[in-house]
Amino acid sequence: MSRMKDRFVEASRRSAAKGAVALFLASGGATGLRAQGSATVARPEKQATTMQSKFYCNTKALTPDERARHKQLSEKLAAVRKEIVETEKGYEFQFSPADISLAELAEWVAAESKCCPFFDFHIDLEREGKLLCLRLTGEEGIKAFIRAEFRVQ
Repeated sequence: MSRMKDRFVEASRRSAAKGAVALFLASGGATGLRAQGSATVARPEKQATTMQSKFYCNTKALTPDERARHKQLSEKLAAVRKEIVETEKGYEFQFSPADISLAELAEWVAAESKCCPFFDFHIDLEREGKLLCLRLTGEEGIKAFIRAEFRVQ
């Protein structure tokens, strides 16, 4: 029974990790982030889920319609992302409000928090409304998970 549970957990982790990276999938190699299902980064994903076993996503948390919308928003976020900044507890992804709305970012966070509850999400609107930021933070080890899953360099 334990062996079957371990196999299920590992399969869930692999599948969930793909869902967690949906935020930046569309930009692929051009922006240093991978596309969903890309075979070129299978090793970092496996390493992240093995080393950080407490970080895995519930892929069943979203309905098929919600998942499709989440993927659409993830691709948009990836396409319009301006910069990635490392912080003490995680990473900040910066956007122009002209490219992505605060409402769209909040919608993405609401969906992502259902499947990846281990993230702490922070949305900031700065510089007199000219900079929209999403910070992902969490427990010890989250930065390594973010680096592996979002291919942050």
